[in-house]
Amino acid sequence: MLTVSGLKRLHISVSFDLQDGECVALQGPSGVGKTVLLRSIADLDPNEGTVRLDGALREQMPAPAWRKRVTYLATEPGWWSDTVQEHFTAWNDALSLVKCLGLPEDCGPWPVQRLSTGERQRLGLVRALMLRSRVLLLDEPTSALDTASTAAVESLIAARTADGTSVVWSTHDDAQARRVSSRIFAMRPDGRIEESRP
Repeated sequence: MLTVSGLKRLHISVSFDLQDGECVALQGPSGVGKTVLLRSIADLDPNEGTVRLDGALREQMPAPAWRKRVTYLATEPGWWSDTVQEHFTAWNDALSLVKCLGLPEDCGPWPVQRLSTGERQRLGLVRALMLRSRVLLLDEPTSALDTASTAAVESLIAARTADGTSVVWSTHDDAQARRVSSRIFAMRPDGRIEESRP
C-alpha cells in the first residue's frame, strides 16, 4: 500500500492511501497541480510530508530505488539516445508489450525523431512497465492516442492492476476516469483533493 500523508509542494496539500491493485483517477483543470503531485510522490521534486510504500519511508531508500518501485511516467517521456531500442536494457523482452500496444516489432532500430507523439507515449509506457513497479503514476498517458491505442493502454494497465500494481492515472477524459478507476480524486484550485466514486 502507498500512503501519502501531509504531502506539501507549492500550493498542494494532499493525504491519501492507495491499496495494492487499485487504480485512482486524478482529475482537475490544466495548471491545477496534477503533474506536480505525481512528480512529488515519485520524489522528483522537493516536497514535505510523509510517503510510505508498504510501511517503508521514501527517505529510507535511495531515490533511484524508490523511483523503480514508484514510477512516474510523464505525458511526453524523455529520450536520450538516437534509436528506440537504445532506451531499453532488454529490447527483446519488451517486444510483447510493444506488440500489445499496436506498435510494429521492427521499431527497435527506428530513430526516435521519426516517432509520432502517440508512438513516443506508448513506447514510454513500455519502458515504465518493464520496471515492474509496485506503483505507476501515469500523467495523461493516452492524451495523444486514438481510440484503439487508448483501449490497448487501458487493457494493459487493467491487467497490471489485476496483478497487484497500484496506479494513479491523471486524465482530462471523464469517461476514461470512470472506466479505469475505482475512485476519482478531483484536484481543486486550492491544491486539495476531493474523492468520489465513478
